[in-house]
Amino acid sequence: MTLHTTTRSTRTATRPSRSRRARTVAGVAGLLMLAVPLAACGSENDESGSQERVEALAELPDLNNGQQTEIELDPGFLEALDTLGLTPGVVGDAGLDGATLSFPITGGNVSLFEPGSVPNYVTGQIFHENSGLSLTAGDTVVKLANFNVDPEFSRVYGDVELNGDIVALSAYLFRLNGSTLQPIETDDAGNTVLTGSGVFVSDVAAGLLNDTFGTDAVTDQLQVGVATVTVGTPTDG
Repeated sequence: MTLHTTTRSTRTATRPSRSRRARTVAGVAGLLMLAVPLAACGSENDESGSQERVEALAELPDLNNGQQTEIELDPGFLEALDTLGLTPGVVGDAGLDGATLSFPITGGNVSLFEPGSVPNYVTGQIFHENSGLSLTAGDTVVKLANFNVDPEFSRVYGDVELNGDIVALSAYLFRLNGSTLQPIETDDAGNTVLTGSGVFVSDVAAGLLNDTFGTDAVTDQLQVGVATVTVGTPTDG
């Protein structure tokens, strides 16, 4: 499924030259050096056992049946893509409803704390395998997929594919602005809902996209949208 903006720029994206493609592949391969597996997050702090442990309000240890993450796309993001001559689309199991992208949650775990009791009151990792976002200009297609959300460190990691070739795994793709996160809610089905986090292109992904599509217009200030994470709350029995 391809997402089309309401207006289309008359600008035609130029196909990257062979030398640019070579530089892009080399640059993207460097993302592997920047990839941070989620399992390693916070490992340096584990030695501080003298700190008092704060009890979580809720523990969601298994998100294998865990609903979805939605991103309400920012109009400025769509305008920026249109100006750059990029056509966004969805990958795998991702969905589109109006201006809302959705990615099924396929696993992970989440702990929820009382706001203010710890620096980041949502911790854990949330996996979204077999879904993602694509960006296309001419013959060049970049796919960002298999997102892993790390709410504690406000980062989203994922795999990068360029024209069918995997060039990076677990690269730092998006940053989250948790300062706008709204209080934890429960929907009518008993699911836990976290909404309000701004999703921005990371500096790593900005460099990748600029190199690939021959521009310098993508920055880490580009807001993709606002995220809503819905996770199934375990029930007894």
